Parts: sequence; structure tokens; C-alpha cells
Amino acid sequence: MPEIIDLSQEIYAGMPVYKSLPSVQIGIHATHEQWDGLTDAGTTTPSVLNLNMSEHTGTHVDALNHMGREFAGQSIDTMPLSMFYTEGLCLDFSHKGFRELIEAEELEAACRAAQVTIQPGDTVLIHTDHYRKAYHTENWGHGPGLTAGATRWLGHQGVSAFGVETMSPGVPKVSNTEVHRICGEMGFTHYENMINLHLLVGRGRFRFIALPLRIRGGTGSPVRAVAVFE
Repeated sequence: MPEIIDLSQEIYAGMPVYKSLPSVQIGIHATHEQWDGLTDAGTTTPSVLNLNMSEHTGTHVDALNHMGREFAGQSIDTMPLSMFYTEGLCLDFSHKGFRELIEAEELEAACRAAQVTIQPGDTVLIHTDHYRKAYHTENWGHGPGLTAGATRWLGHQGVSAFGVETMSPGVPKVSNTEVHRICGEMGFTHYENMINLHLLVGRGRFRFIALPLRIRGGTGSPVRAVAVFE
């Protein structure tokens, strides 16, 4: 039996979201009592929930049209599914502190330390342990992030995507905008708000699956990201 490791945050009302994005609201749209015509059941059993949230909620992938206005038209529903069903590997940067940058040469060194080689089409996950260190704290928005140079280096390796445990792939107001733009220019993407990456460190290659919703014109989508070890 394959081992499947869930890499996705739980989605719930009031969860942390990035800056000005809408908060998550989950309410009851219909109940079984309503459907059954019961007026005195004494219970409220949801049959349908109503979710209000952005595409960029929880563990999600960014579409290329999110990276800048020049990438309009490259929405999530136009991106090939092969980008979200790849080989994967995880690099250990758990030593990085709040708002620290990850440079290209550090990615190369981490590959050597893990004895892995990035192949074209791979998804590279960056373990900083930020979720376990800072989720639901005042430092949640202050995670480590890639530099523009590190992002471009990943692009030159031909990756499909990379993934981070933080709310942004770069450090906000330092490298984050440029990281997004480089992804758009080079035609690869990234996942944000991942969890459980500590369970992947030192284990080599795995199957990575994180299929997005088929949102017409979407700028991203929540995903149920998993790592599969055969």
C-alpha cells in the first residue's frame, strides 16, 4: 500500500489569510431537518454548507495570471494538469528564521546535502518548519522566503512548481513581488501554506499531486496537496 502524506491546511472560518484577502466564512445553507420538513426535531444537521473565501485560501496554487497583468489569459483552467501531477522532492531549510532569505546557492547546497537532483518537471518543496513554528502567532506573516535569484534558478532547472509553508513564496516587501513575476515570465508556479513538509525531509523522491479546481478565469485554487511514497 502506498503511504499518502497530507500536505494541506484545514479550511475553517476565521483561519489566517494573507493581508487584505477576504476572511473565510462558512455557514449553513440547508439542513436535513429542512429537507425532511421537521420543525421540532431539536437538532440542526447541515446538509449543505456555504463557503465564502478567495481562491488563495489555505493550501493553494497560484495561476500564471496571478503573477502580473502581462500574464492575463493564463488562468488556472488553462494550465495543463501535468503541472500538478509530478515527481517531487523536499529540501530542508528549517534553520531559517523569520523573514530570512533563501539564495540560489543555498538551494544547490541543500540538493547536495539531500543527495537529490532536480529534474525537469519536478515540484520542489521548501521545508522551513514555519507552519509549526508560527501558525496562529504574530509571526505567521513573517516567514522565510526565496530571493529572485533562487526563484530564477529553480526556473532554469525546469521545475513545474515549488511549494512553501508560508503565506508567500518570497519575503513580503523584499522579494515577494519579484518572485511572482519571475514565475510568470518563466512559466512555472508555486504552492503556498503547505504543512507536514517535515515528514518528507531526507526521504528522497515521491509522487506529488495537488490538483486545482477548474475555475473559469481563476487566478488560483485551493488544492488537496499530497506526497505519495510507493
